[in-house]
Amino acid sequence: MVKTRLQNQKPVNGRLPYAGGVDCFRQIVRQEGVRGLYRGLVPNLAGVTPEKAIKLAVNDIMRGILSDRIGTTPDRLPVGYGAIAGATAGLCQFVATNPMEIVKIHMQVATASGGAGAGGSALGIARKLGFRGLYRGTAATLLRDVPFSLLFFPLQALLAQKAQWLVHGSREKPATLCVLAGSTVAGMVAAAAVTPADVIKTRLQSSSQPEPAYRGVIDCASRIMAAEGPRAFFKGTVPRCLTMAPLFGIALMMYDMQQKILGW
Repeated sequence: MVKTRLQNQKPVNGRLPYAGGVDCFRQIVRQEGVRGLYRGLVPNLAGVTPEKAIKLAVNDIMRGILSDRIGTTPDRLPVGYGAIAGATAGLCQFVATNPMEIVKIHMQVATASGGAGAGGSALGIARKLGFRGLYRGTAATLLRDVPFSLLFFPLQALLAQKAQWLVHGSREKPATLCVLAGSTVAGMVAAAAVTPADVIKTRLQSSSQPEPAYRGVIDCASRIMAAEGPRAFFKGTVPRCLTMAPLFGIALMMYDMQQKILGW
């Protein structure tokens, strides 16, 4: 919620509405109550499960295919091949990601005073947008998710293996807590790296479009640079990292535990 509001804010009379993450958090609580912090929770919960399932499954399938081609095991797949597997996973996940993200953003930019998108339920927003509307900003979503996965998965595998070596002194398959550590750090690094693409995606998918509306990724990026400067592309970096790091740490840890329990 804080990330979306920070990324979507635009200067008013030369000043930004929020001075930073803490100020944004305080203003939301003061003006909209604690419940305001959880706008967009329903589409987020509905979309995050298939999104992560697609991402993790495709990454594993691609790592298996690529490791077979070069005669190694998925755990020892070179970083370059791991990046290819991750990028493929990021490419496939947009089917679930884009509709969830655009509905969530519409709900989160709503204000208690009746701003853009206020009062709309997740289902109502989805119906209003229609099928094509739910996939608005797909190019920006791919511009964020493909590089994110390209960075995250090979870095996660590398860091988890390093943690296994440091903690247990072995090069066996990383223990569950080593997977958690590697995934958390990798999630933070990858999230920070693709924040500019996330800012562009948020602006394109927001219900509070400027006049004239953004015409695409290049137009949006150009206008942000001209009006707000390069720092605007890193709005919301801290809350994004604080969200993505534990999210992917826990997701990869649970996925690893599931594999071990089921004997995969």
